[in-house]
Amino acid sequence: MVNIVVATTSDPASINPAYALLAMPGWLPVPAPSLLQQGIKSFANKNVRFLQHDKGIVEEDDLDRRWEEATGEAVDEVIFFSKHTAVSNRPALTVHPIGVPHLREGDVPPQGGRPGWAAPPDPRIGPWLRLLKKLAQSHNLVPEFEITLEGTHHGPITTKPTMFLEIGSTDEYWKRQDAAKVIALLVWEGLGLGGGAAVGNWGRENERNKVLLGIGGGHYAPRHMDIVMKEGVWVGHLLSGYSLPMEDPSQSKENGNTDGIGGTWRQSIKVAFEATKSAFPGGEVLAHLDHKSFKGWQKNAITAYLGELSIKIGKPNDFICLMSVFGSTTFP
Repeated sequence: MVNIVVATTSDPASINPAYALLAMPGWLPVPAPSLLQQGIKSFANKNVRFLQHDKGIVEEDDLDRRWEEATGEAVDEVIFFSKHTAVSNRPALTVHPIGVPHLREGDVPPQGGRPGWAAPPDPRIGPWLRLLKKLAQSHNLVPEFEITLEGTHHGPITTKPTMFLEIGSTDEYWKRQDAAKVIALLVWEGLGLGGGAAVGNWGRENERNKVLLGIGGGHYAPRHMDIVMKEGVWVGHLLSGYSLPMEDPSQSKENGNTDGIGGTWRQSIKVAFEATKSAFPGGEVLAHLDHKSFKGWQKNAITAYLGELSIKIGKPNDFICLMSVFGSTTFP
């Protein structure tokens, strides 16, 4: 199994971390003629494969499948380098899963993906967010840069556990070499390329651990972030309010029945849950609701639907690994 890292030359916040990563020892070109004919260069270092292309980062779909077909190597996960944009223009380093589970069939995704689809979230998202903060602090990027999650959004299409690592939020910061170095170090250390143990391997560390499925709140998921920054917390999809379109029953009465709430919120929750569950085999996915972001009728509807799907609603302490609470790997 190999891990794929992807960057594009069309984005300085993508290619600069890539160059910083490739400057570290051990990388060798990989002959993949069919991909090279498509303008995709590739390099290898231990069990990591780096792919570089010239298109927009969300435009190259199915790179996981295409790599498997070109090389015969099975892909375990896909990690993308990208820029981040924000109205605030605030400098930031962000991590997030991908998908557009709330879009209806026939909708045109504005930034890649497929309507009603979400890639399995990379199990490393939680552990790497915490490692990212440590690395950013050690390189004096904090507090200038905010270290944060983002809600699930955009493409490209993949079928393997996937995450985006982004630098924001303007051209000045996209080109910052110190930010690029921190992102490169995150991958270098996080995948164990430097000789240490890889960080966030679910298969080795999943005993008695629960996974957070974030529901509600803003794009940067502040209430989910409060939990995720604690050691031992695993992170699945994060559905911000805009990914839960709900039509007010008072505006869509049918035969006097106000119980039917329209919108694609059910689809979004179901798709995100199933993708998260597939990424964490053997784990228990618990919904974490940003209660204050919902109106009463919205919260009641979401809670009832979670019950239909047999998804439990977790409280903050439910997500924290016992060994981080008791300071031991021995469970009571």
